[in-house]
Amino acid sequence: MRKNTSPWLHQLDSARIQKKLNMDIGTDVAIVGAGIAGTATAFFALKYTDKKVVMLEKFKLAHGATGHNAGQVVSYFERGFAGLVEEFGLELASAGQRAIDESWELMDELYTGSELDIPFSRFVGYSGLTSIQQILWNLQNNYEKRRGGLTPSRMHIADSFYVGQIPQKYDGLYEIVPHADVLRLLETERAEYIAVVLGQKGCINSALFCQEVIAYLLRMFPGRFSLFEHTDVRKIILRHNHAILDAETHTVTAGRVVLCTNGFENLHIVNETGLDIDARYHHMISGRIGYMSGYLEKMNKLPIEISYYNTPDVGIDNWYYYLTRRPFEYEKGHDHNLVCLGGFDTKIEEKTLYSRDDEYPEEIAEKMDEFIHEVYSLKPNHKIDYAFTWHGLMGYTANGVRLIGPEPQNPVLLYNLGCNGVGILPSVYGGKKISRHLNGEQVEKSIFDVPSRAIELQPAPNFGLAGNSTRERV
Repeated sequence: MRKNTSPWLHQLDSARIQKKLNMDIGTDVAIVGAGIAGTATAFFALKYTDKKVVMLEKFKLAHGATGHNAGQVVSYFERGFAGLVEEFGLELASAGQRAIDESWELMDELYTGSELDIPFSRFVGYSGLTSIQQILWNLQNNYEKRRGGLTPSRMHIADSFYVGQIPQKYDGLYEIVPHADVLRLLETERAEYIAVVLGQKGCINSALFCQEVIAYLLRMFPGRFSLFEHTDVRKIILRHNHAILDAETHTVTAGRVVLCTNGFENLHIVNETGLDIDARYHHMISGRIGYMSGYLEKMNKLPIEISYYNTPDVGIDNWYYYLTRRPFEYEKGHDHNLVCLGGFDTKIEEKTLYSRDDEYPEEIAEKMDEFIHEVYSLKPNHKIDYAFTWHGLMGYTANGVRLIGPEPQNPVLLYNLGCNGVGILPSVYGGKKISRHLNGEQVEKSIFDVPSRAIELQPAPNFGLAGNSTRERV
């Protein structure tokens, strides 16, 4: 059987000192969760406010979803842009997409501001399409982006396929190229791939990123920042102008609390100033377990991310495989390329149904291996020795949009949660936006605002190809 072995945790400092909360304390801001969202929130709160910040993590820094993800940095949502326009209107949807597009700059600010030197690869990535439905769906998203003043994604369509099936309104949103060019970008010989969408993407070990940013914050803000690990927050009591956090045998009194979790943990919230929010909170998020595998090869190819939509018969509600390749130091002083593959997930209703210690399903490993031999440019008989097989729990909001901002029933509580499968840039954007709330700024209305009433857990219109909203269930 295969164990849950994450390549990102493999690169962390095993000798790092971990500190547990051992007394009652007070702070201006308590951040619950020490993953990418908590790290970004701490960085921007410390940089742009004068607040004292305490971060609380029930296990270890970056060992949750951040340490068991795909390590992709992308600026799309888990649904098409046209669906965002349908739900929020063109102005708000465009502002939301623009905010995530511009979060590459926030990512750079975090990286350079924390004086990091860890690998962060940025490049043009590709999504391979296999049907006219997929092509038209992506073109409609780009059409709406153009209407909203955004830069549409580039699309190349194979000349062997193009027979005038595309409406005139999409003129200027695609380019006809030789079929061989499409296959070359996708690194495949499978002729069913007839189009490719191009966009800015990246790869980073987000767990290592968090470790290094937090180390910087501890050095630079010794009087304003503390991290306590192995400190489980089980209950939060919200009062008029502060909160009390029950952290096992000790309490933390905080002016504001920011939940930077996957949104799918066992946490009781009591609002003493008004309407109960506990039931609402636990119905904002649904959980999925994502599965990934990876192997090492010679470092003789450039970093890349490719998505393969290979079941055209199901139309726009498609699932896909995604592949990344990036530099990876497996043993100190020995660099390789790490090739990672993902695309399978399972939905769970209760957190207790998932454990990071669960073994990796053999049937998923076999399907991953079958796909990479059939589609990716590998010799059919080439046996792969998988160095890593891992899974992680992801929190999905009902509409595929991250929750960022104050709780409407009591603004002492704020959220930066809901990874939705593509969480790095939205987490970073959320951290900056939370710092504005903490600073008392007037923050404009956005698609990320926490709703004033419970949302039913059901898909919003037009989920599909831009993300990985409907994947294989096993």
